[in-house]
Amino acid sequence: MKKIAFAALSVSVLLLSACTNIQPSTQTPTTLPTADTPLKFAITGKIGVVTTTPEGRQAGSAFYAWAQEDNRFSIDLTGALGIGATQIRYNGTTAALDSERTGTITADTPEALLLTATGWQAPISQLPHWILGRSAPDDSTADYDHLGRLVSAANGAWHAQFDYDKTSLPSRLHITHTNQHSITMTVAHQ
Repeated sequence: MKKIAFAALSVSVLLLSACTNIQPSTQTPTTLPTADTPLKFAITGKIGVVTTTPEGRQAGSAFYAWAQEDNRFSIDLTGALGIGATQIRYNGTTAALDSERTGTITADTPEALLLTATGWQAPISQLPHWILGRSAPDDSTADYDHLGRLVSAANGAWHAQFDYDKTSLPSRLHITHTNQHSITMTVAHQ
């Protein structure tokens, strides 16, 4: 049960922090969606988080449904068999995480909520860009395949790799930070 609680909290807060006031990317080359595409999507999928610390390794996963419009979003997370339901909302001014385990936690920004709830920071503001298959404005590197699709990006010590089915939008993201954090997201675009 402790591992499920850790996973739900880590995943909840990681996803919660996915959006702040983000400016459209001006990096090239890109394909559909372009840098002018608004940060608007509805996705579902599964996310897995593995964290390695000196105390040991913790892992967990959850199913999610995420609706995004510009810097506002709503994310619903559910563990296996509906255990550990968590709702995450950001209205542009207040971020809130609500679950049975933690009650309601609020902060001014999603990043502040992540730091409060987990004690760690991640390149979360990049996620809406990455989900749409484009590099984020402050990524240090971005590599593209022969079709012009983003296949890898780096932001500080965080590295993301993108898998595609037969579309221009990613179907899976693999995000790692040295040997400490590993996040895998399956993405089904609605």
